[in-house]
Amino acid sequence: MIDLEGRLQQIDDATQHATSIFPSDTNLTCTFTAHVNAHTWSAWTEIADSAATKLSAAFAATPGHITSMVIETISDNNAIYMLEIAWGAAKVPITAARFAGVGKFQAAHVQDRFWAPEFPAGQLIYYRMKTETAVADTCTINFRYHAH
Repeated sequence: MIDLEGRLQQIDDATQHATSIFPSDTNLTCTFTAHVNAHTWSAWTEIADSAATKLSAAFAATPGHITSMVIETISDNNAIYMLEIAWGAAKVPITAARFAGVGKFQAAHVQDRFWAPEFPAGQLIYYRMKTETAVADTCTINFRYHAH
């Protein structure tokens, strides 16, 4: 049987919620680093800002969603980047992205909006990244998210 009340609550949560930003201040950054070898995924790394605050702290006591991410800067304007975001020990994927700098096809400032699956409370959130170059390229990112 369908839980109609629960489903309606999920729809309401999807359309109305207060969002937050990670990192939470203008003096903080969130940097992703690619593997040093071209076309090779980096190790899964927990997402944290420059003050070592983890994105998963926002979901420590309650489940929630990431609703968008903004690519702020990239280290190589001529490289193509790919990243994945996942949660939990099993690294359950929630989204993937592919982007590049102005040397390829657009400016580095890119906002991806998505309705990712809900993170259960208390789970860690990870990323991994790769580029087409044989250096450890980086990008800075911020996220919009909401907890339930």
